[in-house]
Amino acid sequence: MSPKRSSHFVGLLFASMALGYGPGPLGAAAQQPYPNRLIKVIYSEVAGGPTDIVTRAIADKMSISLKQPIVVENRPGAGGNIGTEAIARATSDGYTLGMVLGTTLTVNPSIYKRLPFDPDKDFRPLSIVSTSGNMLVVHPSVPINSVAEFVAYAKAAAARKEPIAYASGGIGTPGHLVMENFRVRADFEAIHVPYRGNAPMVIDLVAGQVKIGFVTSAGMMDHVQAGRLKALGVARASRSPLAPEVPTIAESGYPGFRVENYSVMLAPAGIPESIAALLEREVQAALKHPDIIERLRAMDTTPVGMIGPEVQARLKADQEAWAKVVATANMRLD
Repeated sequence: MSPKRSSHFVGLLFASMALGYGPGPLGAAAQQPYPNRLIKVIYSEVAGGPTDIVTRAIADKMSISLKQPIVVENRPGAGGNIGTEAIARATSDGYTLGMVLGTTLTVNPSIYKRLPFDPDKDFRPLSIVSTSGNMLVVHPSVPINSVAEFVAYAKAAAARKEPIAYASGGIGTPGHLVMENFRVRADFEAIHVPYRGNAPMVIDLVAGQVKIGFVTSAGMMDHVQAGRLKALGVARASRSPLAPEVPTIAESGYPGFRVENYSVMLAPAGIPESIAALLEREVQAALKHPDIIERLRAMDTTPVGMIGPEVQARLKADQEAWAKVVATANMRLD
């Protein structure tokens, strides 16, 4: 190659590198440190619920810290399976993450005969983000005011061959699972009325179309405090600071009864460990912001930020515990 042509080639090479077309399929852009573009978080439930609010609040904080936009995309359906499958099938480069209810990974494997993902192999759990409680509520027209009265009411109805009907946000949702767990523990019969999401379920509960349900206490306090619903007990370790007058189920005659909801941030399996570790730190940092803490407190939700092997251990232990509940309550679906 002549000196003149060689000089021309070198000039073109440097020009192409300056424009981002250097070595490698994506050039300089591919070699920039993570993150260098938009990140998507798939949330496997409907918009507007407590965990959706938590997801968006954390995404906003992480977006500021990481200096990249983060968008939340809702993909509800099939007890969380649709959105969770999308997370599992995403490229494991850190640009598609997920937020799911813990029950999707711990209960769905027992409820559904076939899952479109492997909860143990398809994900890299990043954090158990937050927990919230479940509250047993009835419509004001129901003449009961305590957990003991509720159980007696349910047993009397079953004796008349008219078992009580209770509402939930859908099959496999916390309201369904907690009530079935409690039904087995307290030994009464009940008919499950599943809705397509919590929002329509709450509307009908308040209107008295259905009169009983276990609901996530996050976002329900206004209805209780306004007298639109009566709270009988909470399925958590201690009373809610937003409703200290409402006893726990445990102190109402069922020692040890505790079923809390928790949200899990995930990445597809295979994500580089350095990126996973960065995201773990970002979630923990977001949960320490005073405005996030206050926002969660107002929804009766507790920040957790658990990371590392503890997350996997918690998921595995809950899988085993719920498998027994599902079998006893005969909740399995084809």
